[in-house]
Amino acid sequence: MFGMTTYDICILGAGPGGAAAALHLANAGQPCLLLDRAAFPRDKTCGDALSGKVINELKRIAPGLHAKLAASPIQIPSWGIDFIAPNGRKLGIPFKPRFDKATDHTAGHVAKRIDFDNFLVEEVRQRPEIDFRENVDVARTERTPAGWQLLDKAGQEIATCRLLLVANGAQSEFARKVAGHALEPDHYCAGLRTYYNGVAGMSPDNFIELHFIKDFLPGYLWVFPLPNGQANVGVGMLSKTVAAKKINLRQRLDEILATHPTLAPRFAGATRLGSVKGFGLPLGSKRRALSGAGYFLLGDAGSLIDPFSGEGISHAMVSGRHAAIWAAEAVKKADFSPEFLKNYDKAVYNRLGQELRLSRVMQRLLNFPSLFNIVANRAVNNPTLAETLSMMFMDLDLRERLRQPSFYFKLFFGGK
Repeated sequence: MFGMTTYDICILGAGPGGAAAALHLANAGQPCLLLDRAAFPRDKTCGDALSGKVINELKRIAPGLHAKLAASPIQIPSWGIDFIAPNGRKLGIPFKPRFDKATDHTAGHVAKRIDFDNFLVEEVRQRPEIDFRENVDVARTERTPAGWQLLDKAGQEIATCRLLLVANGAQSEFARKVAGHALEPDHYCAGLRTYYNGVAGMSPDNFIELHFIKDFLPGYLWVFPLPNGQANVGVGMLSKTVAAKKINLRQRLDEILATHPTLAPRFAGATRLGSVKGFGLPLGSKRRALSGAGYFLLGDAGSLIDPFSGEGISHAMVSGRHAAIWAAEAVKKADFSPEFLKNYDKAVYNRLGQELRLSRVMQRLLNFPSLFNIVANRAVNNPTLAETLSMMFMDLDLRERLRQPSFYFKLFFGGK
């Protein structure tokens, strides 16, 4: 099969979205061509946190896949999130309301993307149904009567396919030029990431930290623990805000780590490893078309990043799973029309739409520090509320409580 140039399905990009799609197609016995312009392992600028939703997606690919990751030295288990409110109040939200590290399976992990993406690619390499080619730069795509022609920089044909799964990330030229996803500052986040060694005061349970600092809102700063005593440290802020307030994110990151009363002592003896890297996050705060004539958009290329937490890995993997389901159906029915392929959009938004809407509301809360402080204060003193918030991060149905007026009554008046 390898060496063919004509395929029913071709996937651009072998990150978590593209790799998940290829593996699900392989499970269904459907061959595909998977192309990536890099050679793995390769770095990807990201926060590196793997949520419970990532674990669920790994289990859907193969029953033992999560156990394989959990046993690997590339990751450390994380048991929750520490939210640090603008008033400095820490709200610890365990991923499981009551957990026992000795007996419970972890509900989250942190692993560098260079390692996690390669972990998935190693699974891809073992599947004969997937023709995986690295160091292949698709410079241009041309629509043909039968589907798509993929061309390199010299204009030479790489392959042709009937259906194109576009999973080539936040800077996807296809998403912009063909699918018409404009870069909108109100729905796009600018981020910086760097690595540190020796950050003091990290959580013994490897909680990831999200700091909402008063004079940095509506942006936030994160500190995520990593294997070998390292930490992923970064900041994110809406591009619209960065431009309007003329904020130099690199400068602000350095200032906060040097002067913030809580963070500065923790970073005083820490060493920065390598450079500070910038990246863009196309947020799912606006519903966009994810398909068109002969194509699907997956993950960051489809602007599916959570607008509140900045998480994109699980959403990419969810979109990869649904893309595989509907790609196989399209091949079976030989129907690659925009009308039929819209079933993919429906499936993705059926799973993620409500969550993305709620996260947009929570993102807007960052404009009201006093309200954020009230929520944190109430949750610290109200175990029932803290447990509810904990479960919201793991269970979408519980996040429906955010829509109920009674929830807010309990929030502000301390009901059980």
